[in-house]
Amino acid sequence: MSIAENLAEVRSRIAAAAGRAGRATDDVTLVAVSKTFSAEVVREAVAAGQTVFGENKVQEGLVKIPELPDRLEWHLIGHLQSNKIRKALAVFPWIETVDSLERAEQIERVADEEGLFPKALLQVNVADDSAKFGFSVEAARRDLDALLELERVEIRGLMTIPAFDPDPEKSRPHFAALRELRDELAAAAGIPLPDLSMGMSHDYEVAVEEGATFVRVGSAIFGERKSILSQQGSQQG
Repeated sequence: MSIAENLAEVRSRIAAAAGRAGRATDDVTLVAVSKTFSAEVVREAVAAGQTVFGENKVQEGLVKIPELPDRLEWHLIGHLQSNKIRKALAVFPWIETVDSLERAEQIERVADEEGLFPKALLQVNVADDSAKFGFSVEAARRDLDALLELERVEIRGLMTIPAFDPDPEKSRPHFAALRELRDELAAAAGIPLPDLSMGMSHDYEVAVEEGATFVRVGSAIFGERKSILSQQGSQQG
């Protein structure tokens, strides 16, 4: 199947999952994860109407994003190191992986220096997985007031990455836990935290059923990942 056909299939499945949950399809934004795929491949998705993309690595985004239309929206969905913050903010208006108060404060300082107002999601390790970055549930509760006092960084909601399991139902408890935590934090703060980023190619339908507003889908759209260098080599050849 082509990228356009894959996108149509993913969008159809999102709409069906939203319908099962009594939600509007428009409540869910598809973030096409283009990591390791060249700008030329991304253009195929753009031609099929996709406008929101996610990248894992800052350096890859710095190379790829300037080659693509300015109207696209870019989300950083990989771990953000402190020494990459300035470069990241230059091309990513959304940072989905703010994993500590310290990192949020660092982003705030750089955003102030650069005159930027990034949108952010708090990455929460709801499964308490030692292999994952993120706030613990207790840290998210403890640090919320300080996070909401930031003047440049707009905290829009929460994000999580459960451990991979081929059975999408194994992700459901973690997605439900993130939604419940978001609702708890929003009620405690007295403000909306509208966004939940959860779900990838193998479990995005379950995520939509549990309240995701962003789903991060890569291989179901673009197919098996290759390195950008190998793609460029095949194009040049």
